[in-house]
Amino acid sequence: MQTLNSLDPLRRAVAVLRQSGKIALVPTMGALHEGHLTLVREARRQADHVVVSIFVNPLQFGANEDLDKYPRQLEADCALLKAEGVALVWAPTVEAMYPQGFATNISVSGVSEGLCGASRPGHFDGVATVVCKLFHQVLPDVALFGEKDWQQLAVIRRMARDLDLVQPHVDAVIGVATVREEDGLAKSSRNAYLSQEQRAQAVALPTAMKDAISRIEAGEPVSATLARLQETLLAGGFSAVDYAELRDASSLIQLEERGAAPMRLLVAARIGATRLIDNMAVAAEW
Repeated sequence: MQTLNSLDPLRRAVAVLRQSGKIALVPTMGALHEGHLTLVREARRQADHVVVSIFVNPLQFGANEDLDKYPRQLEADCALLKAEGVALVWAPTVEAMYPQGFATNISVSGVSEGLCGASRPGHFDGVATVVCKLFHQVLPDVALFGEKDWQQLAVIRRMARDLDLVQPHVDAVIGVATVREEDGLAKSSRNAYLSQEQRAQAVALPTAMKDAISRIEAGEPVSATLARLQETLLAGGFSAVDYAELRDASSLIQLEERGAAPMRLLVAARIGATRLIDNMAVAAEW
């Protein structure tokens, strides 16, 4: 397994890999856990060679967010990836990714608005910009992203289609189902920030979401059900709920009632200083 941090060697290495098959890209910010490794395993099923990027992207962190304390453990991450059969780790420096004078920003309207886009201004511009660069640097046949951040996945799919980064009518941006702990909490690097007490309380998030989905699918009013979900989280130890919304799974248009197309329940809530996000599918009304 090669680990590279500058662009010219990356391009040469990718060109060699491409001679012997398809390339899958798994973009990450490191601090790898089972969720990331699940993406890598699916990537190996989708392609002949897997490239994993590890880059803590400053453009997607806002003021007062956790850029400086975001965990960085490149050596440990590379050991995990080598054991999974990854061909190449692309771990650029900030200077390599954003050279002096860098002045380009990619903004994806529509799907980036509301939800995390409202509480984290500029976040999805940073995501779109770095992922666009990764696509151009690696030129993958497919790229894999976790469904845990559903809005991010929607933004990347829209950008990839709009900028012709993927072939038309080909699902080259693949979403992989959220990996969860035994108690249902979505795996996340930010779970490490939780105290033992907070970690025990955090299970209220997936539990309340499943209850809300059951109620919506049973025909209960969406607004009342979402209000109940928020009350449950606040009573269960969460300090604030940034949003709890039902949205169309593809367009992310907010829904006031259950619809005939696939939907997602999306929630972001804070417990202590940690912000957790999650989303789950809601069955369409037949």
